[in-house]
Amino acid sequence: MNPENYLYLSVLLFTIGAAGVIVRRNAIIVFMCIELMLNAVNLAFVTFSRMHGNLDGQLFAFFTMVVGAVAVVVGLAIIMAIFRSRRSISMDENSLMKN
Repeated sequence: MNPENYLYLSVLLFTIGAAGVIVRRNAIIVFMCIELMLNAVNLAFVTFSRMHGNLDGQLFAFFTMVVGAVAVVVGLAIIMAIFRSRRSISMDENSLMKN
């Protein structure tokens, strides 16, 4: 396959993730869309690394996966705490936390 095809796939996945963050109101869905966007960026990093023949992009992708794993742990803990206190994970109702 052509490396451009991987970049097109990366752009498509990132666009789907960004649309999910903008459109959805469920915190779990928004969180999954952010992870989809991180995976799209990882695919682009690895593709560019392969195109240029060095390992820098793969190293960046590894660090992005580590940061994504940490974000999953912290994000799910926050979502569970909000669910336990409010019995809902809707993003519209979480704006009440500002008060």
